[in-house]
Amino acid sequence: MAARTGAAYLAGLRDSREVWLNGVRVTDVTAHPSLAAAARSIAGLYDLQLEAGGVCLAADPVTGELVNISLITPRSRFDLHRRHVALERLARYSAGLLGRSPDYVNVTLAGFAGQRQLWAANGNEQGAANLVAFHREVQSRDLALTHAIIHPVVDRAMPEHLAGGGEVVLHKAGETADGIIVRGARALATLAPFADEMFVYPGQPLPKDATSYALAFSIPMSTPGLRILCRDSFAAAGSISDHPFSGRFDEQDAVVIFDDVVVPRHRVFLDGEPEIYNKVMASGWAANIMQQTSIRAQVKLQFAYELATRMVQVVNGGNPATNEMLGELWSYHELTRAAVVAAEAEARDYGDGVWFPDERPFRALRPALPRWFPRVNEIITLLGSHNLLATPHSAELAHPDLRPLIDRYYQGAGNVSAAERIRVFRAAWDFSGTGMAGRNELYERFYLASAARMYQVAHASAQRDGNWDLFDSVIPPAS
Repeated sequence: MAARTGAAYLAGLRDSREVWLNGVRVTDVTAHPSLAAAARSIAGLYDLQLEAGGVCLAADPVTGELVNISLITPRSRFDLHRRHVALERLARYSAGLLGRSPDYVNVTLAGFAGQRQLWAANGNEQGAANLVAFHREVQSRDLALTHAIIHPVVDRAMPEHLAGGGEVVLHKAGETADGIIVRGARALATLAPFADEMFVYPGQPLPKDATSYALAFSIPMSTPGLRILCRDSFAAAGSISDHPFSGRFDEQDAVVIFDDVVVPRHRVFLDGEPEIYNKVMASGWAANIMQQTSIRAQVKLQFAYELATRMVQVVNGGNPATNEMLGELWSYHELTRAAVVAAEAEARDYGDGVWFPDERPFRALRPALPRWFPRVNEIITLLGSHNLLATPHSAELAHPDLRPLIDRYYQGAGNVSAAERIRVFRAAWDFSGTGMAGRNELYERFYLASAARMYQVAHASAQRDGNWDLFDSVIPPAS
């Protein structure tokens, strides 16, 4: 089948999955008033890949089927360039606000499948073969994947996997003739209501004796015992002009509970090997996924800069302090773009003929972005001030008695109409001030780990990998 249409994607969501929202089980995520708009938006990405097939699709080197480029394992710098173009096209669809669009996990899966030998260590040949076969299946069926790699927080004073008597964190609880039984919970499964499969793969490192927690597998979202508990919805009903982002892009986040779920043997990629569990995430995963996430961030920062500039223009608000903040936004975008260019320019073979970008620029960018995005929202709030709240609803714009008043009292500077001014500031409010905006800021702060932690990782990596001899070459030894 290969690349799917949006209609085929939506049809695949109408199954027996157990999704809970506000204490009520959702029978059809494509029709639920708080979920349907996001489902349609993801469907739009599937249609986009076909409309922009020359950019987004490529022939699978084995089957010849046209698949999304994010599912192709990169084997050269040119492959990474092609993937860059496709990822940027997909990110522009939502101005980078769909942080967990399907291409996110696609990139991870394609990278894992390409590094088969890492997964095949310590006799895990069958697990590695299962992973490669699953990658082929995802390519062929064009599945949407979500993941959940974070353990629930119970007691920070003890190892995560031991908290709650060792029963809270996802673990192997038994076996059947056909597979393994898993029990426990994971968070935070963004896109869970809208995915076809739950791909569980390694997260934080495990101690060598934590064998029952060292798991990797994938199961359909409709698997019995898999329960999806969604956070409060931030989806806004009504006109897209009133809610341009929360009306379309609330991708949802969920805690996923595995209530004695049976995972078929052919879908088990790792079972009881902490050494492999720890190694696969430290051997190119960051360099691989950071291309996708940095391109998305670049697009989102471009949008933020354009939005803020438009806010200033419609009220003729340029002054040195304002221009300084606009320049700050542009700098975030340009530094992100430059980091991606540098990382791709020094891409290399990470083993097994798999090419990923140079990880060093991404090590610098990864802790910076979680601090830049909250500052982006702060700048938009400062520039907008009360104007962010002084925005009539589309129904008021359509009211014949109110429209003449709105045209007069909400107009912008020069020839800027009231409708245009309202359009700009409603977008700014939905970007930086609504409930969904708050969720997005939290997402940007922590979805690739906190800034503080990643700065520590960056320093440790630099000391391990760098040849730091400039100080001693310039400063004479003490006499």
